[in-house]
Amino acid sequence: MSKAAMKVRVAAVLFGAGAWMAGTGTAHATLDMQKKAKKAGFPAANCQYCHEEKLPKKDTHKLNARGTWLAEQKAKHPDAKEIDLAWLKDYVEPKK
Repeated sequence: MSKAAMKVRVAAVLFGAGAWMAGTGTAHATLDMQKKAKKAGFPAANCQYCHEEKLPKKDTHKLNARGTWLAEQKAKHPDAKEIDLAWLKDYVEPKK
């Protein structure tokens, strides 16, 4: 196999791996949302503040009670393009 052919194969493999990694999306929540929640005074230390997993994926993420409540609030506000973390002030923890 020539050097040129080897370079093409390596480039194709790297491109494929990059495309695959780009295709595996994360959940709709972002690090920016976590920062906004912290800035607003909420103890959002990590993704598990609203999700069950430490690193939720877009396709398979599970919301905890707080995350489910936020998603419901967004559905109640059709004008909202994204979840407004100020809504958290109205959230009441479920009794355990």
